[in-house]
Amino acid sequence: MTYWALNAVFLLPALLVGGLTAAALKDGRRRAALAAAGAAAVVVLVLTAVFDSMMIAFGLFSYSEELISGVYIGFAPIEDFAYPVAAVLLLPALWILLGKRAGKPQP
Repeated sequence: MTYWALNAVFLLPALLVGGLTAAALKDGRRRAALAAAGAAAVVVLVLTAVFDSMMIAFGLFSYSEELISGVYIGFAPIEDFAYPVAAVLLLPALWILLGKRAGKPQP
């Protein structure tokens, strides 16, 4: 199994939940949620590029060359960025959805 196949297991549900949650929000809240998620994505992806590159450079872990695409950001293969993307999509969506379930007022 390639890393992209493994990533699909995490990315597809995150895209589905995040997309459905964003579509259900009113325009003002949707814009605010997307802006916050975009800003968080930039920060998380930069941190992933820096720290994953450092960990790979120091030999803490490696990737099987035949299972990755060969596209890198720093020393990190592009596949390594799927988990932060899934987190940025899924965690805010769950925050919104679970806040509604608990009966908490949404800002």
